[in-house]
Amino acid sequence: MPDFEAHVLDRSICRQQVQELKALLDGSADLGEAVFHDFFESRLHLRALIGRYNTSLVSPDRLAWQYPLFGDFRCDFAIGDWAQKAYTFVEYEDAGPKSLFVKQGKRATRAWSSRFEDGYSQIIDWFYKLQVMTNTPDMEARFGKRSIRYTGLLLIGRDQYLRADERLRLEWRREHVIVNSKQIVCVTYDQLLEDLLFRLSPSPAATGEPETSG
Repeated sequence: MPDFEAHVLDRSICRQQVQELKALLDGSADLGEAVFHDFFESRLHLRALIGRYNTSLVSPDRLAWQYPLFGDFRCDFAIGDWAQKAYTFVEYEDAGPKSLFVKQGKRATRAWSSRFEDGYSQIIDWFYKLQVMTNTPDMEARFGKRSIRYTGLLLIGRDQYLRADERLRLEWRREHVIVNSKQIVCVTYDQLLEDLLFRLSPSPAATGEPETSG
């Protein structure tokens, strides 16, 4: 079974890998899920920084790839902070014109795509399983504590394919739909890039910690 491995975030390598994400997005407006599989798998420092979508996660010092959640479900990758017992579980989907919204019949308002709903539902299943396993020895063996602070992150779509009203719908769903007292963070790859660049800025407000060399 894939397990968490210790990791030390190198901010200089992370900057390089974030620029590689920018180049990937700049190079094509339509990217399949397999592209992101190959991209994320080898970029450990980029994945570590993505873990900061969990505000309780201070030091991303644990990484796992294709991580199974107690045999029933699997996330694409996970990031952990062993000291804080905080974890981010990530599902990535494709980035194309129909990733988030699709035309449905004669309706002017586009519907949420099946790709989005499938990814969103997977995260709900993760939350279900993590809740069921809370306060069990298996939970403590995996995560170092029987009750952890966790966030589910869905990466999907491109900003350029969203209409103004669809941006508002995505933002509203991200901010107001609560699952077991938790938000599911849904961001486009363009928003991901913007957030990562902000977190790498020298501002303490962006990093949550003093800027260090290396």
